[in-house]
Amino acid sequence: MLHPEATASVLGNAHMPPSSNLATQAARVPRHVAIIMDGNGRWAKKRGLSRSDGHRAGAESVRAVTRTARKLGIEALTLYAFSEQNWARPQAEVQGLFTLLVDFLTSERQELHKQHIRLVALGNLARLPLPARLALQAVIADTRHHRGMTLALCLSYGGREDLVQAARALAEQVKAGTLEPAAIDERAMANALWTSQVGCDPDLVIRTSGEQRVSNFLLWDAAYAEFVFAACDWPEFGEPQFQAAVTEFSRRQRRFGAV
Repeated sequence: MLHPEATASVLGNAHMPPSSNLATQAARVPRHVAIIMDGNGRWAKKRGLSRSDGHRAGAESVRAVTRTARKLGIEALTLYAFSEQNWARPQAEVQGLFTLLVDFLTSERQELHKQHIRLVALGNLARLPLPARLALQAVIADTRHHRGMTLALCLSYGGREDLVQAARALAEQVKAGTLEPAAIDERAMANALWTSQVGCDPDLVIRTSGEQRVSNFLLWDAAYAEFVFAACDWPEFGEPQFQAAVTEFSRRQRRFGAV
């Protein structure tokens, strides 16, 4: 769960700092940023639009933030795209979300290559509709050699579910005699998680829409992350807001439990 050292800040629609500050910030950008993309439905409701319209607008924010993260030299970007609990939403909305995912993967495939971005997917992927699984598998295989940045999409993902599947995997190894119980340490646990594909824990976790909770996201991984809570809904979160969150991170002093 979250460590007491994890801190929070609420940002509104902040503006990007002057470009003269970017060189100074470059040395202090987080290696790994994770985002809870919240507020598509609320954004749409305020405008008299459908939830599907909100999700489509949110996809544009995904594009903007991914490009900005790459430009800033961030090594990994993890996006909470669909939680294990989101299966309880209306079937039409769920189907629309996965259609949007396939469209996104199709339209952004060349951009991922251009930006040297490796795509990975984290979660109970067997639950995904077949077209979404096939599209994911194709782009993951096609970008596996890229080292510019890792883009991780959390799909049918939950932090508790990840811990449970990791515990089961370790228990199976103990049962098979390939792992001694005494050898189970933090490294063994971390390596058994879905999130091990990313390669490092998140330094910064951002949540949009003003909500201040983690919603079953990266419960193990975010133990020492810094938190920024943005007041705007996800479709309103673009390059200026992302830059503001990174700037806020650069001001933090991270002690990891020490003085």
